[in-house]
Amino acid sequence: MQEESKSGCCCASSSGQHDSDGAEKRLGWHEYFMCVAHLISRRATCTRGHVGAVIVRDNNILSTGYNGAPSGLPHCNETNCKIYRSIHPDGTVEENCVNTIHAEINAIAQAAKHGVSIKDADIYITASPCIHCLKVLINVGIKTIYYDKPYKIEHIAELLRLSGIRLVQVNAVNC
Repeated sequence: MQEESKSGCCCASSSGQHDSDGAEKRLGWHEYFMCVAHLISRRATCTRGHVGAVIVRDNNILSTGYNGAPSGLPHCNETNCKIYRSIHPDGTVEENCVNTIHAEINAIAQAAKHGVSIKDADIYITASPCIHCLKVLINVGIKTIYYDKPYKIEHIAELLRLSGIRLVQVNAVNC
């Protein structure tokens, strides 16, 4: 699995970080987009976890998404979650909600709805993608996945290796 790591403060103004001249450090692109993903995750309606995604090309935001029910349908925070269980080939059990669409898929759907090409773009996600989202990210032509928190990375290692998609951890602090 091709994995890298980048760290940095996501919100320099609240961290008090300054450069050698005493001026406040400018926010880097990776930290900026990861903070945007964290802000977007605050719209999530899933009661089990809030995930945000930002699709970017050439330092421009193309599309965003968060996890929740399809537009116009009841959200998990309005009704009970409908959980189903699936078993991976290694025997581990995964639980998912029937109502929820993951942030990455919602970001892809938003781009498609508005006719925005995301081929050769990158994605910033507050958590690494599940195996199902990774398969879709491969098919739409995402080149690099930047994530903050790891989520079952062992399940996606082989697909990452075969696809050539880069997986890079960006530690967001104080977003």
